[in-house]
Amino acid sequence: MFRKPTFIAATIIAMLSAPSAMAKMSAEEVARLGADLTPIGAQKAGNADGSIPAWSGGITKPPANYKPGMHHPDPFADDKVLFTIDKSNLDKYKSLLSPGQVSLFETYPDTFKMNVYETRRTAAYPQFVYDATKKYASTAELIEGGNGIKNTAIGIPFPVPKNGLEAIWNHLLRYRGLSIARFGGQAMPTESGSYNVIGFDEKLLVKYSDPSATPDELRESNVLFKFKQKVTQPARLAGTALLVHETMDQILTPRQAWTYNTGQRRVRRAPNVAYDAPGTASDSLRTTDDFDMFNGSPNRYNWTLKGKQELYIPYNSYKLHSDKLKYEDILMAGHVNPEHVRYEKHRVWVVEANLKDGTRHIYKKRVFYIDEDSWQIHVADLYDNRDQMYRVAMAHGLNYYDVPTHWSTLDVYHDLNSRRYLAIGLDNEEKMYDFSKSFQDNEFTQSALRREGKR
Repeated sequence: MFRKPTFIAATIIAMLSAPSAMAKMSAEEVARLGADLTPIGAQKAGNADGSIPAWSGGITKPPANYKPGMHHPDPFADDKVLFTIDKSNLDKYKSLLSPGQVSLFETYPDTFKMNVYETRRTAAYPQFVYDATKKYASTAELIEGGNGIKNTAIGIPFPVPKNGLEAIWNHLLRYRGLSIARFGGQAMPTESGSYNVIGFDEKLLVKYSDPSATPDELRESNVLFKFKQKVTQPARLAGTALLVHETMDQILTPRQAWTYNTGQRRVRRAPNVAYDAPGTASDSLRTTDDFDMFNGSPNRYNWTLKGKQELYIPYNSYKLHSDKLKYEDILMAGHVNPEHVRYEKHRVWVVEANLKDGTRHIYKKRVFYIDEDSWQIHVADLYDNRDQMYRVAMAHGLNYYDVPTHWSTLDVYHDLNSRRYLAIGLDNEEKMYDFSKSFQDNEFTQSALRREGKR
């Protein structure tokens, strides 16, 4: 057990952590995919004491009681809590927690706890994602100092990452489906626990993940994905809309973004929808690049791959995802209701981002803990410019087994200074995500944004 994270192969990886060390995967490394490594690069074997089992393929199809459109039934509803971490036994488990997670116990000693369950390595992706990962593993490469990518498509570009930039690009490009409609909202409870829900409808078209995508086509179009978001409630914000085109080479063409404001009834280009600009209607409790735990250009940070460690992270969060819960069952003062949160021990890649000299961001340092089985960031420790822990974010992931894909049902950003948090992705009282859409490019234009806002 580690006090400070004692990382697997940390010394070797640290030597390879500079952006200049961007050697492509060798034939020997590629051959490991599907052998001792999973198809996307995780260690297939379990850990020494058996608390992390071997990966056996994950969940690849829905259970018999699932019907399209349902909130996903919990495959592990009968699992019991193995033990609970709280202020009384925190010291025993600190080596398996991030510093940010520890700070939550210290900030809310009487209410914050972690119910720990059996580890189940359920993450899975479609076979074509695995095939593409192996096909392009030896050709994928970063460009423009890590601000772009080429010679890859569909799959995880760097299943055996050599540096922090490669690992963060794996998160950015992980498979989440091709054409997705999401319904839900966010809430920012006050220190006393009162809140209002802000509703969102979102559409996502992931060009990179199209099974027919090729590296040449992606390079020519220079588009990774297109995203559209509309505020549906409260009435004073309803109709406000955002459109984003994320690019593959962010030096050639930076992120393209536009907003529609209902008061002005016009579309405006929004170059500030990036970096540490406040997120949509977030009461400044998250930055734009906090969305999805991290998004956008990595160019303001120096990235270091610290290695792997074992960590208790939110996982298989079907209970939190259930439509049997109301928002009032989940949201409380300080943090979400811990009775509905499932933690498991998993291996995570640890990636540290330090702000470059001469650049600006409210986070001087960010440490990301990335699930080895999915490349989803599950925990982020965020430090301010005084080197103090500022915010702690956790993604409550599960396998959307109708796809299949591992994605977050709820992202929670805790602001330790204000003792408030933002919960985004609330969907218990909404329709379920629809992964069966067939969105077209003409639905992600400025004209479409204007029409969306007027509805």
